[in-house]
Amino acid sequence: MSNAFKTIEYIVTNRVATVALNRPGSSNAMTVEMCGELRIAFGQANDDDGVRVIVLTGNGRNFCAGADLTDKDQANKSVIDHLEFDHGEALKLIKNSSKPYIAAVNGAAAGIGSAYALLCDLAIMADSAYIYQAFLPIGLIPDGGANWLLGHQLSYKRAYQMIVEGTKLDAATCLDWGLTNKVTGNDLLLADTQAWAESIAVRAPLAMGYAKEQLHASFQQSYEATISSEARRQKVLLESADSREGIAAFIEKRSARFTGK
Repeated sequence: MSNAFKTIEYIVTNRVATVALNRPGSSNAMTVEMCGELRIAFGQANDDDGVRVIVLTGNGRNFCAGADLTDKDQANKSVIDHLEFDHGEALKLIKNSSKPYIAAVNGAAAGIGSAYALLCDLAIMADSAYIYQAFLPIGLIPDGGANWLLGHQLSYKRAYQMIVEGTKLDAATCLDWGLTNKVTGNDLLLADTQAWAESIAVRAPLAMGYAKEQLHASFQQSYEATISSEARRQKVLLESADSREGIAAFIEKRSARFTGK
């Protein structure tokens, strides 16, 4: 299954939707048009019961070089509108989705592109990939929620160092610092990502969604509030068909067949 877009590609295979930034000639630099197409693709994947996992990647040598500074549509908008709507609404579709998003990072994930990679629930990077906060060198600060993401995923000192030094954090360091889950060979990135996504896609959708929701909520909740909210979600899950199927499969020593109900 595929859909016609101008700046991205959208393909569904074995319950995995792959959204690929598709402006390889410009290292997938992001335009207003691309943001609009990402909102459509993310919304479609989130709403499709046949999709269990979404992969975000970039065609060509790089994941994303950041914003396209030559984009005339962006030049005609205020920076607040562009960041809060064009990017903000696309990014919130990743964060607020009940489905897991996997970033498959090839080459550079720079500028606003790094925010998309960092926001995904899981990440796998090619050997040659790197994350680059390319803002301070041009007198700007990270955007797209990157300050929040780095602050929550790293210690304050490491996050601030990464921002102010503006260094390219290679895949091995990202793995060591916890910014990616896996590193693989450049030629194996897409195949390894698809295999990983398919292995996740067979798991219980309701439980995966609640786990994502609870982890995000825990950043704002106290420990005591987290216990309470977990209990309420657990009650819903224990009453679900998926839980009954999972328990039966465990007892019968077979693979569970989850339906998301």
